[in-house]
Amino acid sequence: MHSETHLALHRLRAADLRAEADAHRLAAQAKQPHAIRTRLGWTLVEVGLRLASPGPALAH
Repeated sequence: MHSETHLALHRLRAADLRAEADAHRLAAQAKQPHAIRTRLGWTLVEVGLRLASPGPALAH
């Protein structure tokens, strides 16, 4: 394959991948409210586990 042809195909594929990444990024941003609820839920689970676990023993 000629180097110029290879370079042109590479540039086309790179442009396709950038477009696909942009579409994925936009789709992920549209799901943000769900992500915030998930993050809040896991934070509450972590706090609950910290409250439920025994604390370190105090040395006297």
